[in-house]
Amino acid sequence: MNARPVREANRLKQYDYLQAGYYFVTICIQGRACFLGDIVNDNMILNNAGKMIENSWRQLPDHYDGVEIDSCQIMPNHLHGIIILADVGTGHRACPPSPCPPRACPGQPQGVVSTASLSDVIGRFKSFTTNRYIDGVKHHQWPPFDKKLWQRSFYDHVIRNNEDLNRVREYIRNNPLKWALDKDNPDNWAEG
Repeated sequence: MNARPVREANRLKQYDYLQAGYYFVTICIQGRACFLGDIVNDNMILNNAGKMIENSWRQLPDHYDGVEIDSCQIMPNHLHGIIILADVGTGHRACPPSPCPPRACPGQPQGVVSTASLSDVIGRFKSFTTNRYIDGVKHHQWPPFDKKLWQRSFYDHVIRNNEDLNRVREYIRNNPLKWALDKDNPDNWAEG
């Protein structure tokens, strides 16, 4: 019998991902295929598939009460973004309670989001964009993918304070400038 390898969980143990807070996520295309555009002169130039991914990311708040988005950068084969899960309480969107004005600082995650966990939101994003990408393959000659568009799971980092938020925003903003050194850049993969 062939047993599947045991994958180590990417999430923090004992952390409730239903908590209101700011989350930095990285989602990668399966096999790191560069389906979303190209870096040209240190700028990301989105192709039609990349534009679809970007638009789908921006639409996340339309699908979930209590979900907001912050910085985002689509790269040729992955995306970096900040998702805010807000304490929706009575159904009105609100940023997590903190001494700062909303969006000025994330504060310590607190409260409970009544609509979805971080994994639920990312799962829906992957499903929705996969279906749209399949349509692009069928009708617009986008490159086909093998079995899955996105890699299983995703990377996340719980943003704990304003300093961390600013550091993550800068990392996201400057990501295209560092593409030449990026481990996800196919030009950096060792020939073997």
